[in-house]
Amino acid sequence: MFANPDGRKIGEVWFTSDGDEPLLLKWLFTSERLSVQVHPNDEQARQRGLARGKTECWYIVDAEPGATLGLGLTREVDEAELRAAALDGSIEQLLDWRSVEAGEFFFVPPGTIHAIGDGLTLIEFQQNADVTYRLYDYGRPRELHLEDGVAVSLRGPYPPRLATKVGDGPEVLVDGPQFTLLQAVDGLAPKNGLAEFRRWIIPVEGRATSNGATAGPGECLIIEPDAPLDFAGARILIGAEA
Repeated sequence: MFANPDGRKIGEVWFTSDGDEPLLLKWLFTSERLSVQVHPNDEQARQRGLARGKTECWYIVDAEPGATLGLGLTREVDEAELRAAALDGSIEQLLDWRSVEAGEFFFVPPGTIHAIGDGLTLIEFQQNADVTYRLYDYGRPRELHLEDGVAVSLRGPYPPRLATKVGDGPEVLVDGPQFTLLQAVDGLAPKNGLAEFRRWIIPVEGRATSNGATAGPGECLIIEPDAPLDFAGARILIGAEA
């Protein structure tokens, strides 16, 4: 899927292009739990001099048996308890870890305390903002951001309605306001495939072609408004700032 000539483990692949794109696609591969973290919303980010906050979503491509995601907390807590749990490590037990499987989809609003577990391959589609407040990192020697993180955190359970099992047909996965993300299958897409917008084309199965450029799983195309798109026999995700 990805060229790796020196044999190093690949944990993240970012798809970037020229300029400050508003959206960003990543493929993530986990062999251990990632840090417990949280992101600010647009208003909170601007208050800190940043261009935008970070709304994101995850499409589970593959999951080893027993793989989990941590999303939200098991109960409501106040700021003092959250800060103390981050400092003494008990936030790891406070986080709501859930078993996941391929084909599940999770919308992760700003303020959601979260961690990605090991044994997962997932597509992450997000606002293009390099702003992460790390609350806990299992004793690894990396900087924590407790004050900022606690200040923007939603200190309660993750809303169940934000997690879905994706079906086999065309489907709207996210419908704004920061971005829209669709599943499109075998040439059929909801919302006219977002044709009037600049689009991120993310193949999950099969291949997609536009103006002679082709992408398969593990690749991405950015295509301009009204550009032709052929994905007969394929299953793709289509994202846009819409």
